[in-house]
Amino acid sequence: MIDLGVVAGEASGDLLGAHFINALKQAHPDLRAAGIAGPRLVEAGVEAIYPSEKLAVNGYVEVLRHLPELLWIRARITRHFLNERPRVFVGIDAPDFNFTLEAKLKSAGIPTLHFVSPSIWAWRPERIHRIKLAVSHMLVVFPFEERLYRDAGIPVTYVGHPLADVIPLEIDTAAARMSLGLASGPVIALLPGSRMSEVTRHARLMFDAAAIMLKSHPDAQFVVPAASDAAAQVIRQAAQGLDLPLHILLGQSHTALAACDVTLVASGTATLEAALFKKPMVITYRVPAITARMMSKKALQPWVGLPNVLARDFVVPERIQDAATPEALASDALAWLDDAPRRLELHETFRTLHMSLRQDASARIAEAVQPYLA
Repeated sequence: MIDLGVVAGEASGDLLGAHFINALKQAHPDLRAAGIAGPRLVEAGVEAIYPSEKLAVNGYVEVLRHLPELLWIRARITRHFLNERPRVFVGIDAPDFNFTLEAKLKSAGIPTLHFVSPSIWAWRPERIHRIKLAVSHMLVVFPFEERLYRDAGIPVTYVGHPLADVIPLEIDTAAARMSLGLASGPVIALLPGSRMSEVTRHARLMFDAAAIMLKSHPDAQFVVPAASDAAAQVIRQAAQGLDLPLHILLGQSHTALAACDVTLVASGTATLEAALFKKPMVITYRVPAITARMMSKKALQPWVGLPNVLARDFVVPERIQDAATPEALASDALAWLDDAPRRLELHETFRTLHMSLRQDASARIAEAVQPYLA
């Protein structure tokens, strides 16, 4: 019998989940956990019945393409947990996959916690009704989310964001550059995303923007962290034909962010990481046209990137869909490089944000889950 069932859907969920498991193990060192896990969760001691990468698809078109396999995996993992009956199940992100699974487990008497709320404050707010059926207790990472769930009658705990605990308040940029062997001159981090579909859509876009920036700053260097060997291969292919001073890294996204002066970053958790590193950024994202049209109809607010959502203002530029051109990205990034007072103001904004999210999430998570493991 396992103590805890877990499903994490992608690289960011795997990272957040590892913090979650490590927090629990401080109080329960013999914790037995199994489910859908990536390398960070496996390292934390979770048995991977299926790898997280199986769930790392996004957008309506991509999900439809992989739907048969996703449904098969969900049916199998549901049967597994119903047979094993863990004392508690924790779904980490991956809401469309997890809520159906959680509803079945909850109806069978297995308590279900969900860590990281979907963006019901940004689009598809009707999901709150589905969440109420599926989730015994919601753990949220942003302070404004707590009231949404409390008003809906769903038990909720604001735990803060684990990344805010891990990333230091003061960043040693010089040490990061030294560790990467970077020369003097502007350093631009290019973060095209963790999913393969994101890398495919964004890598060449960012490289074309880098080529434009290089004309204004011939001494610029570009660091490109890749989430996997496969992503690194796609990145290298996207760079073919371009004479750019690229440093392609395997992992090391935090080192790349620590080292950079500005970053071009695909919308997602990486934008929050960039903000916690107090770095100026240009947020971008592209999806298939049909996905973009469907999402735009359900949007509730003008912001896409997490730093802007949390600030309730466009503190950093967003270049989404058709507005995501190499020229626009390069222009926005160069504007950051050429405006020191603006960079300093943003640094203070992001430091205040960091402090608000630094809540010792590990201790808060362990406290919230403890009643289900007692």
